[in-house]
Amino acid sequence: MSKLRAFGIVIAMALSSAPVHAAELDDLIAAAKAEPATTVYAVTGKIVETAEAFSAKYGLQVTGKKVNESGQIDLLIREHQAGNVAGSVSLASDASVIIADLLGQGLVQSWVPEDIAAHLPEAARDPLVVVSDPHVWAYNSEAYENCPITNVWELTDADWSRRVTLMDPLDKPAYADWFNQLADHHDAAMAAAYKAHYGKPFDGSGSATEAWVQAFAANGPLIGDSSVVAEAIGAPGQEQPFFGMLSTAKFRENQSKGFKLAICAQMQPFSGWLYPGLGVIASQTPSPNIAKLFIHYLLTEEGIDPQRVDGKVPSDPRIGLPDDEPSGIGALMDQMMVWDTSTAVSDIDARQDWQDIWRTNLKR
Repeated sequence: MSKLRAFGIVIAMALSSAPVHAAELDDLIAAAKAEPATTVYAVTGKIVETAEAFSAKYGLQVTGKKVNESGQIDLLIREHQAGNVAGSVSLASDASVIIADLLGQGLVQSWVPEDIAAHLPEAARDPLVVVSDPHVWAYNSEAYENCPITNVWELTDADWSRRVTLMDPLDKPAYADWFNQLADHHDAAMAAAYKAHYGKPFDGSGSATEAWVQAFAANGPLIGDSSVVAEAIGAPGQEQPFFGMLSTAKFRENQSKGFKLAICAQMQPFSGWLYPGLGVIASQTPSPNIAKLFIHYLLTEEGIDPQRVDGKVPSDPRIGLPDDEPSGIGALMDQMMVWDTSTAVSDIDARQDWQDIWRTNLKR
């Protein structure tokens, strides 16, 4: 492990041009128009239409490309090493790797427009969190009048054996990092939830979170991609649908497919968690002003609107969520675990350990 990783140092280097104020936006646009066409990466397909709208608005040539978390990391590293950067902006990649490795080594940089910075929560400024992706415990509202679960420890009981579903922590590293966030910051809450469910204090030799992960995996959860998980929980006409965890983005299928997904509110200790969607700029991009202008655009209601309809929560509280967002997550934000990006080094260093715990205990 490098010294940068060992000490958890994150170097957020400034780009060559000065920060933008609202009055300087025209100058930034003019500088961007002198730069070559570029590409922006994001985990959502909505980035394609966002890039098209951005290009039309400013008279630039920007292409949006959907790339998963690990794919973005691979592209950022390989393009930097080759000295041939095609992707100027990365949105919502692997937050732990971005913070613990790529920022520290100078492969990418975090930049926040000054005209917007003051409106963002301090925790969302360095590195910049453009949007948060809620992952929630969900149930089928057609089969159950109310959520059938009130406590995460119920998911380790025999009654829910092979009846819970989620994405694979071995393929979706955010889920392994979620375990570490719970252990680092909320283990007391996990222990309190244990006591609330079993009526006795948690007396395990290790952390309550680790005990829960082991027991949960051993209870035979169904592992699948986001589409499998959404269908197992929300498809109509089921006598005994699965309970599980998924992104609020899948709640749009309540409208498109007639699913019956509903968030499990008031669950102990949390109804879900907010995964930080970082926005970073490739250090060697030949289009730094386009990249900065695109980041600025993403931080506006116009720029982030395609993602708001999927329940992605903008960091700027002035924007919020639309009234017709299908999941209703906006009313439950106080029940969500907030991700602490300051311990990203711990998340990445412990990721393999949590994946090993999951792998060795998973009942198939």
